[in-house]
Amino acid sequence: MPELIVRDMTRNEFEEWRDGTIRSFADEQVAAGNWSADEALELATKANDVLLPDGFATAGMLFLRAVLPDGTYVGVSWLGLTHPRGAPDCAFIYDIEIDEAYRGAGYGRALLAAAEDAVRSRGVGRLELNVFRDNVRAIRLYETSGYRVVTQQMRKSLN
Repeated sequence: MPELIVRDMTRNEFEEWRDGTIRSFADEQVAAGNWSADEALELATKANDVLLPDGFATAGMLFLRAVLPDGTYVGVSWLGLTHPRGAPDCAFIYDIEIDEAYRGAGYGRALLAAAEDAVRSRGVGRLELNVFRDNVRAIRLYETSGYRVVTQQMRKSLN
C-alpha cells in the first residue's frame, strides 16, 4: 500500500468537509432517485444534523483525514462507533472518500484499513457501510477487503 498518514480531522477541516459531504450526499440521493433536486440539499442538511447534533463534538463519531507525508490532502473517513440501526458490536462508515486525483492508486484501501484499525482499537468488532449500486470501484474495494453483502434494497419504478 502507498504511504499514507491518517489522523484526526481538525475542527476547521471538519467544517470545510461537512459542507462538501452534505452536497455530495444530496447529489447521490438525487442520482439514486430518492430525492428531487429541489429538496435534496435541505434533506441532506437535516440528515447530517440528526447524525451530528453537536457537529465536530458529537460523541461516538470519528473524523479522519488522509494525507501524504508532505501534507497533501488525499481523503477523509467519517465513522460512527455505534451502528445507526443498533447492530451490536458494529461500527458504521458514514463516509469514506478519496480525492479524484488519487483514486485507483491504493489510497482507498489504505484509508479503509486505517478506519478498520481505528474502530478495532476502540474495542468494536465489526464494521459496516452502505454503498450505491453504481459505485463499482468502491464495491470492488469493499469486496476485496473482506466485506460482504448483508442486506440489499431493491426498487422498481411503477411509472
